[in-house]
Amino acid sequence: MKVTRLFDLLDYRKLTQPDRAVFVAKYDGNWKKIFIDEYIDSVNNISYALLELGFEKGDKVALISSNCPEWNYLDMAVQQIGCVLVPIYPTISASDYQFILSNADVKMIVLDSADLMRKIKDVLPEVPTVKCIYTFKPLTDKVESVTGTLSDLIEIGRQHPAKEKVEELKASIDPRDVATMIYTSGTTGFPKGVMLCHENILTNIEGVKMTPKPYFTRALSFLPLCHIYERMMNYLYQFMGYEIYYAESIAKVADNVKYAKPYMMTAVPRFIEKMYDAIFRSGQKQKGLKKKIFFWALDLALEYDLDGTTFWYNCKRKVADKLVYGKIRENFGGCLEMFVSGGSAIQPRLAKFFTCIGMNIYEGYGLTETAPVIAVSTALPNGIKLGTAGLPLPGIEVKILPENGEIVCRGKNVMLGYYKAPELTASVIDSEGWFHTGDTGAFEPEGQLRITGRVKTMFKTSMGKYVNPEVIEEKFKESPFVLDMMVVGENQKFAAALILPDFDFLKEWQERHDIHCSTPEEMVNDRRTLERYNRVIDKYNKFFGSTEQIKRYKVINDTWTEANGCMTPTLKIKREVIAKRHKNEIDSLFE
Repeated sequence: MKVTRLFDLLDYRKLTQPDRAVFVAKYDGNWKKIFIDEYIDSVNNISYALLELGFEKGDKVALISSNCPEWNYLDMAVQQIGCVLVPIYPTISASDYQFILSNADVKMIVLDSADLMRKIKDVLPEVPTVKCIYTFKPLTDKVESVTGTLSDLIEIGRQHPAKEKVEELKASIDPRDVATMIYTSGTTGFPKGVMLCHENILTNIEGVKMTPKPYFTRALSFLPLCHIYERMMNYLYQFMGYEIYYAESIAKVADNVKYAKPYMMTAVPRFIEKMYDAIFRSGQKQKGLKKKIFFWALDLALEYDLDGTTFWYNCKRKVADKLVYGKIRENFGGCLEMFVSGGSAIQPRLAKFFTCIGMNIYEGYGLTETAPVIAVSTALPNGIKLGTAGLPLPGIEVKILPENGEIVCRGKNVMLGYYKAPELTASVIDSEGWFHTGDTGAFEPEGQLRITGRVKTMFKTSMGKYVNPEVIEEKFKESPFVLDMMVVGENQKFAAALILPDFDFLKEWQERHDIHCSTPEEMVNDRRTLERYNRVIDKYNKFFGSTEQIKRYKVINDTWTEANGCMTPTLKIKREVIAKRHKNEIDSLFE
């Protein structure tokens, strides 16, 4: 059968892989496998319940939850009767909740648990369209405004089956109908409701399905399903017949990956950076010859060249694999062969390292508005080149505008538009159907797309020279001393930077050098530590021209997180927020 709507995945999975679990998740401390028949039964009963409660085609259902099988139950149940799922991050502010729930005309809210009620209860009076609220998990105490649980919803469906009506509605749904609305604010501005249809997302699945190896059967999921990147991959896993293991939390990924033994998983560069740092620190704890062998193997991996290696290099790599790389892979379950990295550019050295040790990095690029993939590393000829986002997906046109280097694309993956915002839609999708990404890039001679930065983040110094801060930041973040960084200097004589240290690494370094600091504030102001950061600046400045080099910097005692508003949910820094937060420090850099 052909999958033309996302909910067709249910029948396709039953037809192609009926005996393998679809989801594996932990309940009450035990891992449970959920098979396709239970999946379909839950989905249908929720659909019946929604119809019984008066839901009609086009109604909006908000979902605020971490990853779990029930996320999918609701997603498919809503879609197959023509309603629209509006997934929302559990970590956004109350004002953003109010805006999204109101703007989307949400009729029902489904929460992970009653705990999330405290985040939205104060905004509910401002959202009169909401008629009912359900939770996935049972309530220990009665909570005002909560109608019931998902189990209650399923029971309503069992009591009021409407199979013929659901089949009639399914048949009426076109691949170009809205399947979901995802609100994205990016690094600036109010949330925008991106309307994605079934065809948008299925175009992505069709474009990437040839890349996983035929023998893959398991994947681990920990990035939030409310983001289109992980969600599209979640659909891909279902299409490919994989078991999807849901991590308990990001803190438990290291433990869960050992149990799940996945063949592939998605990640963002920041997570991969932390993985490398953890591997590096494990080597620091070893002694004598073992430590020397460990770092010899790490250095060898950082020299890896995907385009070809010498016979002698391959011999050394085999030895390193037996002594070091194999043990690293065992710590990740022993089967993990494929990381798909998205959200932002990954450091080429990390792509080299993990690819060399047998945990291949496949880098992708796209936006929520493109469902999300525009280009990705694939199994096609020239489909992988480290440091690039790979080739554009089949059927998607991509070009670089000569006037400013902006990437634009056109194809079936491009959103229908922003909800209730035709003028905003027209500002990013031109009259010829080209979607303007706001990113800058260039094509490699073999056709791979290289991302170079953001149109709006580039700035000009008072000397009239352009600076691309993201390129500089990514290079400096190769240093274990630099967790994050923001380059500043618009209309100033030179480029400067705020540097956020990796305090875990810095503490270990200070202890090894007999530097004793009791607080993070003392750590970033220690004289010998700042002398070490001077060497970091000198080392990485050599990669840039004089106008791009960091002339002054400030190592700051801070954390940049989604919770404090300094980062987006995909872990990109919010420059305007950080600039306001550290206005005094930035001003002092140019005094």
